[in-house]
Amino acid sequence: MYITSHFCLRTKQQIHMTIFQSIIIAIVEGITEFIPISSTAHMRITENLMGLSITDKFLEVFTVAIQLGAILSVVVLYWRKFIDFKRISFYVKLIVAVIPALIFGKLFKEQIDTILEKPVIIAIIMLAGGIVLLFVDKWFTRPTIKDEQHIGYFTALKIGLYQCLSIIFPGLSRSAATIIGGMSLKLTRSAAAEFSFFLAVPTMFAATIYTLYKYIKENGSFTSEQIKFLAIGNIVAFVVALIAIKFFITLLKRYGFKMWGVYRIIVGMILLLLIWKGIIAGK
Repeated sequence: MYITSHFCLRTKQQIHMTIFQSIIIAIVEGITEFIPISSTAHMRITENLMGLSITDKFLEVFTVAIQLGAILSVVVLYWRKFIDFKRISFYVKLIVAVIPALIFGKLFKEQIDTILEKPVIIAIIMLAGGIVLLFVDKWFTRPTIKDEQHIGYFTALKIGLYQCLSIIFPGLSRSAATIIGGMSLKLTRSAAAEFSFFLAVPTMFAATIYTLYKYIKENGSFTSEQIKFLAIGNIVAFVVALIAIKFFITLLKRYGFKMWGVYRIIVGMILLLLIWKGIIAGK
């Protein structure tokens, strides 16, 4: 509808990354999007280490747009949920839960963009989130809600409000915020994780469409080369996310969140070290 291969503003839309770099970023997105370790933080670190400019407009669009591939993996894995039109309540819950994120995202976009350009802040949030994950399994030990069908509309709204924490604090992780939020509302680990996956679909779809629309409005249509990069990125993110979701659910049921907390703390410390050494710019 909006994305075409016309030559509009072609000279202003030059791609400053290679196909290989785009595949690496898409792999990182696919692996980290649904795991509570922050896909945003990992993609920013990856881009920085590869020498890419995090202020590049097309790169910004690319890292958001490849989420479409990732969320498509959720629709494929849980297709019975998404095409069961007899259960309108499922769709209503997702609409109710996504509204807070749409509002917060619109209100705080400039502040979010500013934070995303400061890896030191993301590193600190990574560390803080890791410490929280170390204790989550001990905090919520008596869940009563085992699947989406038993989640009420008000509970869905509250999970949506938890999701806003990841918008206000980039690097916190959308999945971590929603899963922990769900567990605090008496959902089991697996039920909270699955609802987090479901909620990612309308949330990330809206974010992607808005980002594409804004870019086209400000810069003109995409070039054929840019469309190629977007297509490759989405395909890679889709395939990797399919594997990552199944892998995460299995580990979550068996080991809980502690291992992810340890991972976040290690990554946060490494990131701070790289910033201190000047390998990654801290501002």
